Amino acid sequence: MFGVANFQVTGSLVWYYQICPRETWFLARQLVADQDDENVDYGRFLQEKVYQRDKKDVTIGHLKVDVMKSKGGQLVIGEVKKSSASEDSARLQLLFYLNELQEMGVTAKGELLFPEERKKEQVILDEEGKKKIEELKEKIKKVVSSELPPPPRKVRWCKNCAYREMCWA
Repeated sequence: MFGVANFQVTGSLVWYYQICPRETWFLARQLVADQDDENVDYGRFLQEKVYQRDKKDVTIGHLKVDVMKSKGGQLVIGEVKKSSASEDSARLQLLFYLNELQEMGVTAKGELLFPEERKKEQVILDEEGKKKIEELKEKIKKVVSSELPPPPRKVRWCKNCAYREMCWA
């Protein structure tokens, strides 16, 4: 059985859980998605080429944030996504980072960044956000601790999913 005692929820798991709990189960067990998938490749390209003046892919404990900068003396962390189609998932992922940082004693603001759309959204952690994140962490732990992944369920993201062969082959 998967060791939940040592299990650490990550921002990626928060993101994927909102898209597909089954994908979360795969990711938590380090079952690697198709690395030649064009969406995975494009995500890597975006990470490398946009926001080059900011610190990128910063690791803080178990957190890996896309962008980190100082703006007016305030720490700002950013999450870069190729589109706002899954904006709710991205917002929760960023709230997760802000919550985890706050638990470490670090106060920060967040920015969702959608470079292709030239769109930016400010994200601030509030009490409602903290509550959502704590509930989400429990749901993720429950899914991940299951012996088997949740059954496949068609969602709008399936056609672009790098794990689609694991569900629909």
